[in-house]
Amino acid sequence: MSENQISNRKIENNENGSPDPGEPVFILIGKVRRPHGVDGELIVDAYSEDPQRFEPGNQVYLGEEHQPQVIHSRRSHDKALLITFKGIDDPDAAGNLRNQLVYIHRENLPSLPEGRYYHFDLIGLNVFDISGNSIGKLVEVLETGANDVYVVKNDQGEETLLPAITQVIIEVNLADGCMVVDPPEWL
Repeated sequence: MSENQISNRKIENNENGSPDPGEPVFILIGKVRRPHGVDGELIVDAYSEDPQRFEPGNQVYLGEEHQPQVIHSRRSHDKALLITFKGIDDPDAAGNLRNQLVYIHRENLPSLPEGRYYHFDLIGLNVFDISGNSIGKLVEVLETGANDVYVVKNDQGEETLLPAITQVIIEVNLADGCMVVDPPEWL
């Protein structure tokens, strides 16, 4: 598919799968469960595989309001973390944060190598075959043992599953919001 065809498809299909234009601003990395002890510690479930996201001094955002908090301390606790935030030093103040989701700002994510993408960057891409025919919109990424599988849904609600391998995924263009694929013959 030529760049011109891609540009034209982007104009025709300008939805990007995000509630707001552009990429998401906040990325979910954990959840505060409850206070622990008398010094303002909180039990936090980490959803991120990168423990550096919970390093003391890092800023995170709590709840739907994305209230900024700076991590003061962190230590392991069973399968969770015990975290304190600057200025939260008693169980009552910590209790106000119970069940809050923990986010980081998108710009704090590390850059990925060429050809690698965060899953949330791919959701909402318009998917076309190499002839320029629309296959649908990428709606989900399934993590399997061997490779990811992209779930693409067309306007009729039919799903196409595409293995995320170089023989199938020809081009990913985040700026134009589209992906070009060469589906396997068995599809």
